[in-house]
Amino acid sequence: MRCTLSSGRTVPQGSFVEHKLSKGYQKATSILYMHPLDLMDLGIESGDRVRVTSDYGSVILTAEATEDIQTNNAYIALGPYANAITGGYTHATGMPDYKDIAVEIEPTDEPVPTVWELMEIIGGVRYGN
Repeated sequence: MRCTLSSGRTVPQGSFVEHKLSKGYQKATSILYMHPLDLMDLGIESGDRVRVTSDYGSVILTAEATEDIQTNNAYIALGPYANAITGGYTHATGMPDYKDIAVEIEPTDEPVPTVWELMEIIGGVRYGN
């Protein structure tokens, strides 16, 4: 399914920002919010996992239904999972594009990687020790 992805700050993401290795931060930043009709079109339910792929990368996330989002749109909190699929081009502003990113979303049985695992997947190093 082709969707338009946007990202931004959320209260849960912000509450864990000082604890980026915690399970709470991982959960808050690895949820993909989608309209229930889009989940139905994908043949999945809230809590199922999806692979989100953009021109910049791919990441496994947990899908969550919300009617606060229009169909064919998706939302993710800012963090390492969003960074893996938003790219780094900044248009000379110093801030990457976090809105209106074309993505492909498909169901998967693969697990959501931990933040540490994600850092290694995208070519970096683990946070902390």
